[in-house]
Amino acid sequence: MRRTLIRYKTKPELADKNAELVAAVFAELKGAGPDSVRYLTLRLEDDTFIHIVETSAEDGSSPIPKLKAFQAFQEGIRDRCAEPPLVRDMRVVGNYCMLDES
Repeated sequence: MRRTLIRYKTKPELADKNAELVAAVFAELKGAGPDSVRYLTLRLEDDTFIHIVETSAEDGSSPIPKLKAFQAFQEGIRDRCAEPPLVRDMRVVGNYCMLDES
């Protein structure tokens, strides 16, 4: 199992647009229904977005980058950001009913 955290801050005037693009990714993901991935996105009050991706594929790959909505989200991400995306592998230190326990 691989867990990744992505954090970035959008420009205030583009935060709602970013949230719409993220929502489209979730809509497509729900339609496709892959069982090898779990995904959560949070938006903080200062327009910082935090994405947590958990993949169960043996090679750690995720189906998310193959989604058309994700590809649309990726277009212009750097222009929408006041602080660029920071991608980190993560380990869970504590978890109560939020993430898969595997």
